[in-house]
Parts: sequence; structure tokens; C-alpha cells
Amino acid sequence: MTTKQRSYLKSLAMTMEPILQIGKNSMTPEVTKAVSEALEARELIKISVLQNCADDAKELAGVLAERTRSQVVQVIGKKIVLYKEGKNEKKKIELP
Repeated sequence: MTTKQRSYLKSLAMTMEPILQIGKNSMTPEVTKAVSEALEARELIKISVLQNCADDAKELAGVLAERTRSQVVQVIGKKIVLYKEGKNEKKKIELP
């Protein structure tokens, strides 16, 4: 992913609300499955890491990206933005 593409995805994510939350149980198979399904449906998602989660957001982002074969767009504080190119042509995000 180029810096221009990453910048474009960041701008799209700015207006998004987090659709998933990671809490005190941290990374469970259910969380990974939910993230994977959300990426298939939307391509670009924002995840919120709750205060009671003991793990670091950057580490969680790396693990999630690896498990879902997606890319980390950005991690700001306790917010993670992930992108995975989808197969559905109709909902596809056009990268510059």
C-alpha cells in the first residue's frame, strides 16, 4: 500500500464510527471471526479498544491484520483502522 493510498483510506475512516469493540477478553477466535466478516462486508473498518483491555492497540492491530490477512491503515490511541480489498465489485473502494 502506498502512502497516498493509506492517506486516502485515513480520510475515509475519519468520518466512520467504530463497528467493533475489543474488551477485557482481548483477542478471542470470535473477535477474529467478527473482524474478518466485517472486512468482507465493508473493506474498511474501525475498531475501538476499550479501556479494560490490557493489551496494546498497536500489538492488537498487528495480530488482527495477520490473522485476517488485512492491512493496518492507522492506530490512533485506542482506535484501529483496518483495510482488506474485497471481492465484491459493487462495494469496492477505489484507491488512488
